[in-house]
Amino acid sequence: MIETPSLLITDDDPAFRETLRLVFEPEGYRTLMAGDGEEALSIIHRQDVHLVLLDMHMPKLTGLETLRLVKRVRAPLPCILLSAELDEQIVRQALLAQAFSVLRKPVSRRQLTGVVRQALLRTYGAS
Repeated sequence: MIETPSLLITDDDPAFRETLRLVFEPEGYRTLMAGDGEEALSIIHRQDVHLVLLDMHMPKLTGLETLRLVKRVRAPLPCILLSAELDEQIVRQALLAQAFSVLRKPVSRRQLTGVVRQALLRTYGAS
């Protein structure tokens, strides 16, 4: 059981990262922020992260590329891919790369927090 789950919010939009921080911190989560995939990978190497939220369209590495690299380093780490421009190919590739879930932006607070709780419960037996 995780006492305080850590969520890594990875998005090149600072306002979106802050919005997600304001959603999850009052729920008891510790939030870490990354502006791109390279920064996310650096954080995963240095800190205890329990779940990664990834935007699909970012500079340097896409969310999908970052997801694949995260899974090489920490295979069990649940990752949720978010994108405003989802198509069947992105969804299929994300699921093949072992994304826990793929969500379309804009995503509702209820849907996002529900999927995060489900991922933590399934992975660690905690919410």
